[in-house]
Amino acid sequence: MLREWTPRLPERVVGLCKAIRQSQGRAWLVGGCVRDLCLGYTPKDFDIEVFGLSEAQLLKLASRFGKVFSVGKSFGVLKLRMEKHEIDLALPRTEIKKAPGHTGFDVRPDPCLDEHTASLRRDFTINAMMYDPVECRLLDPHNGCRDLERGVLRHVSPAFAEDPLRVLRGMQFAARFHLRLDAETAALCRRLLGEAHTLSRSRIWQEWRKWALAPFPSFGLRLLQDSGWIELYPELHALIGCPQSPRWHPEGDVWTHTCQAVDKAASIALREHLDEERTLILVFSELCHDLGKPKTTVNDDGVFRSPGHSEAAQALIVAFAERIGMPKRLLPYIQPLVSEHMCHLHGQPTRRAVRRLSHRLSPATIELWEMLVEADASGRHPAPPSRPALPWLELARQMRQHRGKPEPIVKGRMLIELGMSPGPAMGQLLRKAYQAQLDGQFTDEQQAREWCRRELGMG
Repeated sequence: MLREWTPRLPERVVGLCKAIRQSQGRAWLVGGCVRDLCLGYTPKDFDIEVFGLSEAQLLKLASRFGKVFSVGKSFGVLKLRMEKHEIDLALPRTEIKKAPGHTGFDVRPDPCLDEHTASLRRDFTINAMMYDPVECRLLDPHNGCRDLERGVLRHVSPAFAEDPLRVLRGMQFAARFHLRLDAETAALCRRLLGEAHTLSRSRIWQEWRKWALAPFPSFGLRLLQDSGWIELYPELHALIGCPQSPRWHPEGDVWTHTCQAVDKAASIALREHLDEERTLILVFSELCHDLGKPKTTVNDDGVFRSPGHSEAAQALIVAFAERIGMPKRLLPYIQPLVSEHMCHLHGQPTRRAVRRLSHRLSPATIELWEMLVEADASGRHPAPPSRPALPWLELARQMRQHRGKPEPIVKGRMLIELGMSPGPAMGQLLRKAYQAQLDGQFTDEQQAREWCRRELGMG
């Protein structure tokens, strides 16, 4: 931890803090960058809180180090861009709740505040630590280091209950840093349920996006459950207690399975070096893959089955995506992945089946589908992990169709060369030709021409 270790910081950041000190101010690294340093991570950005200087003094001083932009003039926040780093410079401030919601505050900069008082407006103890890079001194008034070591997410002060966004921030912090919600903090979260409707969809999505890119997403889901905020997402809430057959799901109910499966999806995304977009698709597909089970689960002589749950999930996926402000571009990938997450159980792969599957999944891919199936099959601890759809992926790779559906061999140009005129009949024949291609009736251009000749009655 930082108490026993002096972090290496960029010289320009330290130099800026020294200049503030020389101008009779006090500069502290604050927030997430201190938390990340505690964990041994290299911060992407740095936040500096400056005490003892006016905004005008800070603006003049910061301008010596790079280009300065006013981010929130009324809040006393400046953004400094210098070389490879972007730094937020802020004066300490007071916040008085004036209206419901995340933005309902009267915020006033106050350079004369002391460090402890300023820290009381922070959300969680892990974000309330301050580090002086000039004296190499950590200020931890709320025991954030201890909470990191114990894996606890705890609020700083009762003021926590004034901002509903803090619950969703807690969700993604729990998922990123393997944290469990403190019991008293959970009670404050429940008090904020009535203000959840004031949050904008775009702000909600920012937190869910960070959740999906985190290494331990199940911890975020458990935080929603412990805080009572799971009620805001009825599609997820319904998973809790939904029974499954112990033969196939020794882990328990659908909620337990989903929590295990999203963690596995996150680890697969890391293993496969997926970019952000594909990670979002994979993790949200895993989160949604069994949303249809509560509506379809039946008890068949003591055996629980969920016939048609993949299809029943489709409308629920759309509703959930709307609640969290998910960009619409992701749905065309997530929905077919969920729809097809059981198709590998219907038999061994054939070339025809692979072509058909790649077509049904588009714009998603067999490569991503196999990862989804692996996470589903491996999210059943104490059962061992497995990759039941791997033979499908291997055959798709041989066919070079693991990253996209087959390109049509028969196109309009070919039909025109054979004497056919553009029009509705040509469109119908192109669609029929593509289905024939998927069925394997032809595999190259020469065979395709012969097929077209027969269809056109040309012998």
